[in-house]
Amino acid sequence: MLQKAIETKSRNCVVDITPQILSAINEMAIENGALMVYVPHTTSAVMVNEGADPDVVTDVLNKLEQLVPYRGNYRHIEGNSDAHIKSAIIGESVLLPVSRGSLKLGTWQKVFFCEFDGPRSRKFYIIPISPQ
Repeated sequence: MLQKAIETKSRNCVVDITPQILSAINEMAIENGALMVYVPHTTSAVMVNEGADPDVVTDVLNKLEQLVPYRGNYRHIEGNSDAHIKSAIIGESVLLPVSRGSLKLGTWQKVFFCEFDGPRSRKFYIIPISPQ
């Protein structure tokens, strides 16, 4: 398992972490199996989505803000209720296949760290899963 650090730059942002994952495949010498990417924070998430057109992740952030506005009728008093809900919607982990030492994403896919309560210093884990 590898722990990676990330610095987010704004309250809501999406950061491409595909390069760190590709590097981890080489560093851990993974040939076949899978990787789990796990985010141990309750106000951030990880997702796979289109990485070719930056408007896709902008649309995701905009729609999440419409669905779960920053200021809403929330009972949680820390001022980041929206971030907890957005994180719950997107999720804290993704499972990624690896074959012949290569990450098997679709043509346009990338892996994104999603920040909903930044800017912050964050971390995520890359956990190898070997085939049986």
